[in-house]
Amino acid sequence: MTSVCVHGLGYIGLPTAAVLADAGYEVVGYDVDEAVREIVRGGDSHVEEPELADLVAEVRESGALTVASEVPVADYHLVCVPTPFDAETREADLRYVRAAAEGVGEVLRAGDAVVLESTVPPGTTTGEFCETLAATSGLDSGADFSLAHCPETVLPGDMLAELRANDRLVGGVDDASAEAARALYDPVVEGEISVVPDPTTAEFAKLIQNTYRDVNVALANEVAKLADDYGVSSRAVIEAANDHPRVDLLRPGPGVGGHCLPVDPWFLGRDSDSLDLAARAREINDGMPSYVADRVARHLGSLDGRKVAVLGVAYKGNVDDTRGSPGLALADELRSRGADVTVQDPHVTGTVDDGVAADGGDPALELESLVGATRGADALVATAAHEEYGALAPGIVTDRMADEVVVDACDALDRERWRGVGATVETL
Repeated sequence: MTSVCVHGLGYIGLPTAAVLADAGYEVVGYDVDEAVREIVRGGDSHVEEPELADLVAEVRESGALTVASEVPVADYHLVCVPTPFDAETREADLRYVRAAAEGVGEVLRAGDAVVLESTVPPGTTTGEFCETLAATSGLDSGADFSLAHCPETVLPGDMLAELRANDRLVGGVDDASAEAARALYDPVVEGEISVVPDPTTAEFAKLIQNTYRDVNVALANEVAKLADDYGVSSRAVIEAANDHPRVDLLRPGPGVGGHCLPVDPWFLGRDSDSLDLAARAREINDGMPSYVADRVARHLGSLDGRKVAVLGVAYKGNVDDTRGSPGLALADELRSRGADVTVQDPHVTGTVDDGVAADGGDPALELESLVGATRGADALVATAAHEEYGALAPGIVTDRMADEVVVDACDALDRERWRGVGATVETL
């Protein structure tokens, strides 16, 4: 039985470990966070994802997935650690990637295979990651151990299905490394596993996939602004334009969230001065929370002292992930203009941070119930398309509000039902 150590049991690592264990591998999960290790060791999941908790419980009970407190020896080391982004310098923080390489290097044996899945700037696998592995282990990639990059391409909310169904890219430092990585995924992946010339090509391709999506979202958001200037519906314009067989415009929204789309385009600029269109798309999408705030202010006038309920601080519908949340960015923007902001999300609990303290105060926002968030509100803004919001009874909500201004920034609401109870409804 082939042994696999999955380094990092987060949004990508835990589902990956569970799917590999379910496919018959002997999987050991390792994470530097003891609390995470204990949750998984107990057969549970700290990541909200359909069917994931059940699968983790199943593979833990069968013994196919175990959890280690120290990096173990394994035939394969699969690195799925985060790569934080410094918004000020627009650079990737690779400290977790380097730390994982050090941990692997301490137990690495000749003949083992190492696969980096973390999203990284081009050149990282053969650069910092490989150099750290070699320095720690005393072994050389290619000659002594296999080394490859295989980027993940899953969408939160459907991870388990996508881990199995999606095509995968594999780039190795040599043919043997690429084949070793391909063989690891072959029993799991139902899609095509394509071998690309080298790890840097695989890294670059992943970044371009997300940059493509980010640029297309930016075009949709620009269409929304232009349509508003001309007094037409952006939805009607997009639907009409998409009648063309070679046009497929996306829908506008309050911004782009998650860890990938707002970050990956900047990774492309680490060693290149040619980033231009992608950089402008980033600016457009990052500017959407301010634009949404303008649309709220259009109805309320000054936002100073007005209560605005933001519904949805997860970055997208039906997940609990708040990384890069447009809803939190909007909350920050509204607070900076003097609004009294409340936030609510059926998938997120506790306290969230909108990133910047308003008026020198605490940046933390306590999540409220729907009743508490909307009671006395002058406006509500939907920023994550949770199913729960589509099922709301508009009249009950508007009866609690001081004013009935509703901005549906993400197609979360049944807008005709809201208009039917007298609400003023705006869309992008």
